[in-house]
Amino acid sequence: MQPFVLYNSEQRKKVEFVPRKEGHIDMYVCGMTVYDYCHIGHARVMVAFDYIIRFLRSQGWQVKYVRNITDIDDKIIKRANENGESITTLTDRFIQAMNDDAENLGCLAPDEAPRATEYIDQMQNMIGDLVNKGTAYPSANGDVYFEVEKFEKYGRLSGRKLDDMQAGASERVDVEVEKKHPFDFVLWKHAKENEPSWASPWGNGRPGWHIECSAMSTCCLGNHFDIHGGGSDLLFPHHENEIAQSEASTGEQYVNYWMHVGFINVDGEKMSKSLGNFFTIRDVMEKFHPEVIRYFIVSSHYRSPVNFSDVALKEAKTTLTRFYHAYKAYEAIYASKTVDTLDEALVERFNTAMRDDFNTSEAIAVLFEIIKELNRAVKEENTEQSAIYYSTLRYLTNILGLVQYPVDDFLKSDIGQNALGLSEAQIEDYIQQRQDAKKDKNFARADEVRQTLLDQGVVLEDTRQGTIWRRAD
Repeated sequence: MQPFVLYNSEQRKKVEFVPRKEGHIDMYVCGMTVYDYCHIGHARVMVAFDYIIRFLRSQGWQVKYVRNITDIDDKIIKRANENGESITTLTDRFIQAMNDDAENLGCLAPDEAPRATEYIDQMQNMIGDLVNKGTAYPSANGDVYFEVEKFEKYGRLSGRKLDDMQAGASERVDVEVEKKHPFDFVLWKHAKENEPSWASPWGNGRPGWHIECSAMSTCCLGNHFDIHGGGSDLLFPHHENEIAQSEASTGEQYVNYWMHVGFINVDGEKMSKSLGNFFTIRDVMEKFHPEVIRYFIVSSHYRSPVNFSDVALKEAKTTLTRFYHAYKAYEAIYASKTVDTLDEALVERFNTAMRDDFNTSEAIAVLFEIIKELNRAVKEENTEQSAIYYSTLRYLTNILGLVQYPVDDFLKSDIGQNALGLSEAQIEDYIQQRQDAKKDKNFARADEVRQTLLDQGVVLEDTRQGTIWRRAD
């Protein structure tokens, strides 16, 4: 079998992936901080790791997928106070909203979704271990800090040297007087008035953000596991700090491979509430079918920055509709009949693309080729070839989590229609006009209708079972 390679952020290059245990992969992905609805950047992380996991499982690997939930944080506390509600009420509501968004985007649920507040004891144990080993220290005000200078390899993930980072650090990081070094980071925060807190050996308080992921990941997957992922914005300092505190505590390598999903820009600019170009998943689903959003994300390589715009989503809608019309053309004649035989050469080409750091762009190019061959076989009424191409396309689109809706449900949905052309109802009306013209032997009118549809990018094909249509390739 072709070697499987992925881009390891720590090594800054593609490397061959070898799991720690044969046939088994442990993966941890940093999840959301649940104080608001998920935005389109969250959607990219959720969808990217979903198709990554689907593909890994399709190759025979058993994957344990853990994605955490940050349910205690400064922003959560601030939002709950603003709303006049409890933190639990706030976080429960947005956890449910997050799960609903993920399901709408076709994402499989993680095997475990630990909440930070469920692992306070484990966080305190790790902090205590670091204090005992001399790599963390309590401050006079009750905070506990990790001492970065005690971890020799600090900066290895981001490629930054601590000495270089220290220059001008006061302009980039909070420098409390209690810190020994500007980049020392908080493990335990002392309790403040009207904030939730837990008893600890260092006084009442709550955990820092970085320690949460170290505790949850190692509790769920062990001290050393295969893959850790998240958005590119987490590489530094969050993931850098995770490495430092985890390895200083356990004495073991924390993670073998680091994967980071690229940024989403909006009309060429970084998405930001202050710029007014910030979109939640729910905002976008009001205008576009959730599977259109998923296709938009899947069609770009997970590490590449992508530009989010209405134009890009309309293009994704047009392309995704081609898949559904290919299925419609086949199912109009053969229903949803599938066969066990797949075109192994096409499957192997798809797998080859995906085994090269999950190159979905190349994988989708294979799908386009199958659509072309499927449409040809259907037009020629080649039953055997049609069934093989249809089954192959079904198998491969399932791996990417695409074309998961009943064909007519997608095509008849207002948000599932081709925004750049005729709706299905309009097309069916034209077909009826053409049939009526042919019955009246008005062949000039029938040809006129066919040409009108062709001008709109709709191809008619007359078969023994009747007229079927598809969007032009």
